[in-house]
Amino acid sequence: MPIAAKTALIIGVGSGLSASVARKLAARGVQVGLAARNTDKLANLVAETGGAAFRCDVTIPAEVEHLFVAAGERFGAPDIVIFNPSGRVRGPIAELDPAEVERALLTTAFGGFLVGREAARAMAPRGSGTIIFTGASASLKGFPGSAPFAMGKFALRGLAQSMARELGPKGIHVAHVIIDGGILSPNNPNPADQPDSRLDPEAIADSYLHLIAQARSAWTHELDLRPWSERF
Repeated sequence: MPIAAKTALIIGVGSGLSASVARKLAARGVQVGLAARNTDKLANLVAETGGAAFRCDVTIPAEVEHLFVAAGERFGAPDIVIFNPSGRVRGPIAELDPAEVERALLTTAFGGFLVGREAARAMAPRGSGTIIFTGASASLKGFPGSAPFAMGKFALRGLAQSMARELGPKGIHVAHVIIDGGILSPNNPNPADQPDSRLDPEAIADSYLHLIAQARSAWTHELDLRPWSERF
């Protein structure tokens, strides 16, 4: 499917999924803004995509507002916004540090709200755009010892649902993608006895591009991606 979008802002960029999406968009002529708390790690990706890096902590309202202003001045209002950050704290519920839990929730849920708000403000005047929130298995089920991650991802899913119902009639496509399984990386390779049992970030990125290219008569709100070996 062809992509009509000209500009994209990807938030929470690392070397995996975000980088794969950025490269695929850039290859289709989309100008990409790459946002992260540490922009030093983005130098190679910026050079590869011809994009621009922006420093942003998604838990701080002023920084998120500045991100959209700076990206808008560089590329214009984004046609695509992708939110990938998440906070994770592991441990028994009785032993969790409230401050660490608060930080995790601020990153995953509050950060999603701040980015969603600015994306809506940028896209509403022209009545078009795509906003994608990246979820996880924890968006649907909470696992032992991982309550803060589930809390944040449940909240992010609720945010995506509310925004989709509010913004869809205004021409803005809001999608939530559940990554139900581990993502392939040098630190998380496929087991020798289970090839393709990790989600390939390149394959995930292809699904993101499909969402972006969808006609509004048949938008997908929620997409569930898992490898062939993952249990339901």
